[in-house]
Amino acid sequence: MPAAYAQEAKSSLAGDIAASLKEEGLTGAVWTELQPDGSIVTGAAGLKNAASGLPMQADTRVQVGSVAKVVLALGVLHLVSEGKLTLDTPLDQILPQLALKNSWQASDPVRIRHLLAHTAGLDDLRLWQAFSTRPLPDTPLADAFAHGGNLLRVHARPGSRYAYSNMGYGLLGMVIEKVTGQPYERYLDTQVLQPLGMADSTFAFVTQTGPQADPRLAMGHFERGLTQAAVPMYLRPAGQFTTTAGDMGKLAQFLMGDGQLHGSPFIAATLMAALSNPVGTQAAEAGLEAGHGLALATRDRHNVLGACHPGTTVGFRAMLCVYPEQKSAFFVAFNTDSETADYERFNRLLMRDLELPLRAPAPSGKPAATVENWEGVYLPSPGAMSSMAWVDTVFGFVRLKWDGDDLYLIPFQGQPRELEPLGGLLFRASDRSAPSHVLMQADGRYLFSDGLHTYQRASMLRMLVLWGSVALGLAGLLYLLLVGLWRAARRKLKRSDQLFAPLLSVLALLLPVPFFVFQSFLRLGDVTMASVLLAIVTGALPLSVAFGLARCWRGRQQAHGVEKFDWVALLAALQWLLVLAWWGLLPLLLWQL
Repeated sequence: MPAAYAQEAKSSLAGDIAASLKEEGLTGAVWTELQPDGSIVTGAAGLKNAASGLPMQADTRVQVGSVAKVVLALGVLHLVSEGKLTLDTPLDQILPQLALKNSWQASDPVRIRHLLAHTAGLDDLRLWQAFSTRPLPDTPLADAFAHGGNLLRVHARPGSRYAYSNMGYGLLGMVIEKVTGQPYERYLDTQVLQPLGMADSTFAFVTQTGPQADPRLAMGHFERGLTQAAVPMYLRPAGQFTTTAGDMGKLAQFLMGDGQLHGSPFIAATLMAALSNPVGTQAAEAGLEAGHGLALATRDRHNVLGACHPGTTVGFRAMLCVYPEQKSAFFVAFNTDSETADYERFNRLLMRDLELPLRAPAPSGKPAATVENWEGVYLPSPGAMSSMAWVDTVFGFVRLKWDGDDLYLIPFQGQPRELEPLGGLLFRASDRSAPSHVLMQADGRYLFSDGLHTYQRASMLRMLVLWGSVALGLAGLLYLLLVGLWRAARRKLKRSDQLFAPLLSVLALLLPVPFFVFQSFLRLGDVTMASVLLAIVTGALPLSVAFGLARCWRGRQQAHGVEKFDWVALLAALQWLLVLAWWGLLPLLLWQL
């Protein structure tokens, strides 16, 4: 591994990043550039802590969220290279106590390679696994899966489709502990980070406050400079990692090598070649090269093709990208997690500074004659969280439209994308240089994929029924609210009125709001006054509407004027509430979602 190491970034790049931080409302950043000659250049800009005004330094420690998965994957691949594990080892052979529910178990069990490549078909996470103050730094990893039930249900044939899963990497942490007989943090720190020379990095819990606070660790921030210290998490193997820009440069050097360290094999060369190469998925089998390998995902941005992994955690965001053909790489981390900032502009700055050669867009080609057969409405398959499947179905759909020359991907939320045919069933988005989408058929169903998302065509009749249900339900609830308040204002809303109980129930939905306002978002998945109240009022809503409907039936002979329409509104509202209950969203139990 080359030893050249520079502590100062190019002044022009540092100035551009500093200016961009200010424009985007971000607190600070550190970055690394790996040059073609093997040298590492690091830099920093902005503030380490908005409250104290301390400046960010190139050796400031930062937290990188899911970029941790890259290093954890290397730890698993090191075990494979030592013969202590294989990529094809079924998960249930190592962790038989898990309540895996896999309909394909007989032919396609969940294997180690599936967890690494996010093709196990598992959900991403549950709300309580990500937002909870209950876990401690040493909480057993198994506690992240203690709720059982459908938590570990496999939603797609293992190996067939990419579906990002933090739970999958939580399970890999448990695999490491079972195979090595020690906490995964200790194993990765001593057997991976130390050999890589990453002395300033650790998988152990590190925070900014309290008696064990690390003064070198930057403070996390949200919008408007709001600070947030790190807290322990249930799925810590998926996102708990503290490092520096310099150490990430060393990691990048290794990622672009052949798996040798100091002249000795560390990870088999065949495994290194598969770090960003998707294998076995339906999209890969259909000819799409974009996707996720054993540790990284192919990233086609700004006419440059690389292998990258992003990361987000409390108060931080990060990105790691390597470009083996150009022998270059970059890493950048921000101590602000903002929903409005354009983080991509910093990637562009670093790519420009590395002078990465641009790729010519893939040439167009004649599409398959059957392309028009794929027109229709598509749903995520699988979605990120099965407990939120109704939301994905009603609001997460996209539409494919073929105009005879180009294919258009039209999401319900977001801008339409034009896909240029490259020949057969492969297509390229206008902002990509390589094939970005592929049309497929499997088990008689129409699908399309971009390598990191798969969509399956839905029945239009089913979608119309669901959309109609939402429209009628909202109209019914709006009627209950407006007409009920109108009667109350005129002092005509008696306790015997059929809208009395439903109106109170609708207004009761506001009760949890002040409790959530004054509660930390980190407790969203905990059992608190706010979440218990939310469960009670959302559970009571359909009951009160049904009660009002029953009163309408009993008093149907006395109804007059606008009251004759009460039963229509109540019925419209009730049908939607029952649909939400059927899909598991009522009552709304945040500690189970």
